[in-house]
Amino acid sequence: MTALLHKLCLDTFEHRSSGACLEASVRNVFFAIQPPDLKDSPAATEVSARHEAWQADLPKDENDLWSWLAALDDSRRGLLLAHCVSFGVNALHERGDRHGGPGVSVRDVQHRLAEADRLARAVGLDMVEAGWRPTADNYLDRVTKSRILEAVREAQGEGAAQLLDHLKKPDMAREAERLLDGTGWLPEPLRITTAAVDEAPADSGAAQADALPDFLADEFDVVGEEEAEDPALIAAE
Repeated sequence: MTALLHKLCLDTFEHRSSGACLEASVRNVFFAIQPPDLKDSPAATEVSARHEAWQADLPKDENDLWSWLAALDDSRRGLLLAHCVSFGVNALHERGDRHGGPGVSVRDVQHRLAEADRLARAVGLDMVEAGWRPTADNYLDRVTKSRILEAVREAQGEGAAQLLDHLKKPDMAREAERLLDGTGWLPEPLRITTAAVDEAPADSGAAQADALPDFLADEFDVVGEEEAEDPALIAAE
């Protein structure tokens, strides 16, 4: 455990990824596109504060770091390990390659998300309690008008959705943000499912396309200019 923590701490806090005898590492996952207010969200500020607190405690010298880690109690070791490993959690909901290309496959995306849901259930993750709410910047401006109406319909009923039906996309997104505030509504990728993690059969590309979740299956349909969605990836840590 000391050797593993030593390597992960050097990677996480000192950004050293080579020259170690232990071939173990966590590959950090980054967002290709993100809303401008993400860094100021409650979850992001909590992670930053935790990172800074650990960094202030860790010795800078490698030998001193080893001795410090060896003396840690099991509880603190577990917390530090969880913090380092958390940077490698990948719950990105992205389009899988259905044609055997070099990108991630549909099957791999589905398995990744099922594992992410299992992890979220294990730690009791609730994105509403974590401070996420749908806004024009982080979600509503990035999806089609039909998806905005679907969100309002789910959260507030058909009557509320009909009130927005005639609006232009920017106005609809702003009004939907107001109507969804405080409802606890989450888009599908941020909801925790109960599906078990298992190995999907190795089917043809067509079969994989059929297995694609509804959210992804229609996200990449051809739509008009006003309906076009931003290609941003939605993720839950």
